[in-house]
Amino acid sequence: MSTAAPKTPKLPVTVDKPTPYNFDLGLLLANDPNPVSVPRTTTASSDPSILESHLANVARDGAQVLINQLLTTCAITSTSSGVLLSLPHAQTPLPREKPVPAPKPETKWSAFAKRRGIKPKTREQRRNLQYDEATGEFGRKWGYQGANKAGQDDAIIEVKFNSKKEAERKEGTTVRGDKRREIREKVKRNERRMRKNQRHSEGRK
Repeated sequence: MSTAAPKTPKLPVTVDKPTPYNFDLGLLLANDPNPVSVPRTTTASSDPSILESHLANVARDGAQVLINQLLTTCAITSTSSGVLLSLPHAQTPLPREKPVPAPKPETKWSAFAKRRGIKPKTREQRRNLQYDEATGEFGRKWGYQGANKAGQDDAIIEVKFNSKKEAERKEGTTVRGDKRREIREKVKRNERRMRKNQRHSEGRK
């Protein structure tokens, strides 16, 4: 003779409380103004599982009431993606964790771009990738193994005959280091422009 496991009783769908719940469906929030009546029996004080079970029942009632309110007051539509339930706008203001950021001062470049109607680059334009026809693959424009460093590690570098640049070359410099010096000079120039823009935005000269 087999003994079947006892079936779990179905919990009620309706919840009756002396004071009704307050809802903010935009935040999926249900406030229960009723005090939590914690069991005061000797068994409950000695067995923590009784208290946990009671609190779980209170939380279950709150979730059930919230679901009932959503299904009876919110618009439900059927789409190709499934059944959608439209939530109303939230009514409860939530405090910010951090203060509202102060607006950034206008730099010389931003003022110039506004006058000329220059728009910021899109995400695709800012990508550090470009197509290399020689290799048939996409590579970096700058940075590690960037296209702007092409030729730096070549074993042989061609120098134009009677080049004016070679005739005026400073003592101790080589053609191999020209590209590196050019890149470093561009970085320094950009840093100087950035500091100048910062002073201009702060009203300093």
